[in-house]
Amino acid sequence: MGINKTSILIFAGLLISIRVHAQDKRYIPIGHTKYKDTILVTHPDTTFEKDVFDVIGSIFGESKKPGKVDSVTSKPVISIIPAIGYTLQTGLAGTISGNVIFRLAPDTRISTITVNPAYTQNKQVIVPIQSNIWSKNNKYDFIGDFRFYKYPQSSFGLGSNSDRDNENPLVYSFFRFHETVLRNVSGNFYAGLGYIFDDRWDMYEKGQLNGKTSDYERYGPVSRAISTGITFSGLYDSRDNPINASRGFYTSLQYRDNYTFLGSTTAWRSLIVDVRKYFRFPESSDNVLAFWSYNWLVINGRPAYLDLPATGHDPSFTTGRGYIQGRFRGAQMVYLESEYRFKITRNGLLGGVAFVNGESFSAAPGTALQTVQPGFGAGLRVKLNKVSKTNIAIDYGFGREGSKGLFINVGEVF
Repeated sequence: MGINKTSILIFAGLLISIRVHAQDKRYIPIGHTKYKDTILVTHPDTTFEKDVFDVIGSIFGESKKPGKVDSVTSKPVISIIPAIGYTLQTGLAGTISGNVIFRLAPDTRISTITVNPAYTQNKQVIVPIQSNIWSKNNKYDFIGDFRFYKYPQSSFGLGSNSDRDNENPLVYSFFRFHETVLRNVSGNFYAGLGYIFDDRWDMYEKGQLNGKTSDYERYGPVSRAISTGITFSGLYDSRDNPINASRGFYTSLQYRDNYTFLGSTTAWRSLIVDVRKYFRFPESSDNVLAFWSYNWLVINGRPAYLDLPATGHDPSFTTGRGYIQGRFRGAQMVYLESEYRFKITRNGLLGGVAFVNGESFSAAPGTALQTVQPGFGAGLRVKLNKVSKTNIAIDYGFGREGSKGLFINVGEVF
């Protein structure tokens, strides 16, 4: 969850890293990927990896003898971190972020379930649950996205030329059910269908703080909007780890067709193209140079205002570090980011990143893309779980017009 420049984040005194898995297992290569889907220390002369669990254990005199990092098996590996945050928008916010990773069979890819529920002082409720489950022999991939929000959020108008002074608090409740089933076609390539249902209700604006007419009002406000239909998806994934990739290539295409006969308020279509590439740089090191392109395009029709592409509204809420969630919104979104990830300590407990991104939005459907808005910053990585390679990501980003803020995530941004 992105936190703006007024925020303070305090980690709760409890850090939980639960390891429930077989000991001393070697990795098992998965048949289709170029890189082995595993987490192991590969160089015997390097310092053995440590995580938060090891640090807590050493404090209480429970440190273990050095040993290799275990591989992921059919028994779940759970990483959880409670935290307390504060922003002017939410007041105090309590959240529990975590993930579960496992394999359904020895020869399958790593499956993941991610949860990040939060409750705020302003009685906002945020409950996202995402899953990516691989079947035996990687024949099928089941991708789920379930969310419930009772979530006031500010909008600043349409397009990437929108003015920050046009802040307009919007209030709504939101429920999402997305489920996609992909089948292996060949090698690392998958294709399939999905069902998608988004329901926003009790929607209204409080009005722009500067008293001017808002883009929300001009666009066409409604109190409820349902968007439901069928998705057609393709996936290519050769990453060595879905939680924290160091090598490989990922690309996902999702074509969404919303139908009024299924209950959609209006008929509209969109396309999302998500492309990621990871390199070891230098090749002999554990440092990673990563690139991400996320493009979200309304092809035709007129979605409800809050269904339009927006900053930080990708599935992981992570686009646009340097800007508050929802800062830019429009019918077309083009986004590019690069990040360099490096170790600070040899045992992997601490790491760092430097990143730069750029995003461009059009305004209402049928309009052209506007100015590219840049963001950049740096961050700290703390190894929460060395088995899954899950990091606590703490980033500070900067954007234009004095925009800046703290961004917290469990797992890498992309």
